[in-house]
Amino acid sequence: MAEATQTLEPLRERVAQHKQLQALSQLLPRLQAVPAAVAHTQTLISAQRLLEAYVSLRELEQLREETWAPLGGLELPVFEGLGHLAEALGQAVEAAAGAAGQLAREDPALLVAAVRVAEVDAGHTTSLEQAPRDWRQRCLQALQEGLERIHFGTLLPGPGALEGWLEALRVALPAELATAEALVAPCCPPHYKVVQLWAHTLHSGLRHCLQQLLEGPELGAADAFTLLHWALHVYLGPEMMGSLECLELGPEADVSQLEPLLTAENIEHLEATFVAKVQASVAQWLQKALDGEVAEWSREQEPDTDTSGFYHSPMPAIVLQILEENIRVTSLVSESLQQRVHGMALSELGTFLRSFSDALIRFSRDHLRGEAMAPHYVPYLLATLNHQSALSSSVSVLQPNGEASGALAPVEAALDELQRRICRLVLEALLVELQPLFEALPSRRWLSSSELLDDVCERTARFCRDFWRVRNPALQLLLAEVERTVVLQYLRALMQGRLVCRGADERTQAAERLRHDAAQLQELFLGLGLEESVQCAPVLLALRELLNLRDPMLLGLEVAGLRQQFPDVSEDHVSALLDLRGDVSREQRLAALSSLQAGPQPSPPVGRRALFSLVPAPTPAPSSCLPSRPCA
Repeated sequence: MAEATQTLEPLRERVAQHKQLQALSQLLPRLQAVPAAVAHTQTLISAQRLLEAYVSLRELEQLREETWAPLGGLELPVFEGLGHLAEALGQAVEAAAGAAGQLAREDPALLVAAVRVAEVDAGHTTSLEQAPRDWRQRCLQALQEGLERIHFGTLLPGPGALEGWLEALRVALPAELATAEALVAPCCPPHYKVVQLWAHTLHSGLRHCLQQLLEGPELGAADAFTLLHWALHVYLGPEMMGSLECLELGPEADVSQLEPLLTAENIEHLEATFVAKVQASVAQWLQKALDGEVAEWSREQEPDTDTSGFYHSPMPAIVLQILEENIRVTSLVSESLQQRVHGMALSELGTFLRSFSDALIRFSRDHLRGEAMAPHYVPYLLATLNHQSALSSSVSVLQPNGEASGALAPVEAALDELQRRICRLVLEALLVELQPLFEALPSRRWLSSSELLDDVCERTARFCRDFWRVRNPALQLLLAEVERTVVLQYLRALMQGRLVCRGADERTQAAERLRHDAAQLQELFLGLGLEESVQCAPVLLALRELLNLRDPMLLGLEVAGLRQQFPDVSEDHVSALLDLRGDVSREQRLAALSSLQAGPQPSPPVGRRALFSLVPAPTPAPSSCLPSRPCA
């Protein structure tokens, strides 16, 4: 039987061949029509008659399946072009899906045909050992890629063009969602979830595009601000994805739960970029404002005044406006950005105030050295005092709502220091005029005549003639400093030991002169507008009592009273005043000085500033056994 089976094997092969020939003979008419059918199908694809093309393709594929089994898995050469034909139809389906938005408006039948082809083919199975075509997935992918290509396929916007690009997207994206819901969705099966697909595709495409933008060249301040505001507020706001039209599309159009357009790192980078760019611009503008102000200090004309006659300049308003506008506009973006810009603004204001102070020092130095004499030196110093007052009174506009008030403390301290600096420069100019006059005080001429103090009062009044152009409270502060400076110069002169009274008559004259001078100084500064309660001239009346005392044995009481009123008076000061009396023995001097050490150190009266501690006293003479009396 084994030998017989082996003998019959060629016969079996021949029988199989005859069966294949029999099958081919029966299919021959149809096989002869295959090339024409392939060409016809290609024509249908080119004419975008996709459903007809798919039917024709399936007929060809069915014929190939019918020949495959009888031929034992052998594929005839006539079917070799079916793979390319199927790929061409798949590409046509993809192309139609990629232009879904346009086709939904212009040729919805073509879009419907493409989607139906993809869906019908998804349910098709074949007996051939071939990978599935998965046209449905290709169709969905083509829908997404076509949508991204329309809105994000162009080149990224260049510098300055970002705002227009984002504005175009603000209009286009909600309109695209509305088109998807009204026109594209009816052309697709419900399980496509067209609106959700559109919303998620637009969101991811936009997010990817913005990431590419941030990886490119660094944005300018305006573009960084525009992008932050648009991504954080406009995109999800009522102007765009949160609009009524988008909300009516239902939860499928909600993108608020997706990954944000900008990551936390993106926001940090954009905020830092914006602040750095704005800081450089603000520093430049503030320096320009300061340079313009400094250039006016050497003018031949006096400072400009407002309608009330006060010295005035637009510089403080310009400085605060520049800073306030930058702080205010950032509130449209985020609290973190506003805090950053607020800190930057206060830092730049502090730098500006230091530069302002340095410019004043150079201005004063050049004038006093004669290197660049300013025709109206003091008036321009007074004008800067008004500038400081304007800045100080309005700096609160830089304070965002809810910000801790302590944030302004460094700026307020810098403003106070600037005010003190200006006052010191004004007082230095006053001393240049008054110091030569005090060189002759006290003297015999001073005892007998008020001429010396008349000159002091006349020059002081002339020096202060423009003070009325300074606004309060700076005016009161400046007048108080001027009055205090005059009194300090008076005390300094008294302590120099230039005069020793030669008897009771001269002591009476000196005491009367002190009373008269105190009254004259008080009258002068009352006339200038200084309140009497803050004047220092009454110290001369206290010294008058020390000179007017007839019994030297009671000097201890007077010295104790002087110490009670002016705790900063020292032994050297008292010794200098006792020398001026000219009738105090060594024992009486020691007794009077000992009263300074009696009892606890008194507290200074409320509101009274130190005087004697600022007045240098002459070094006392070495102790001697000789009586302390003047040489005849």
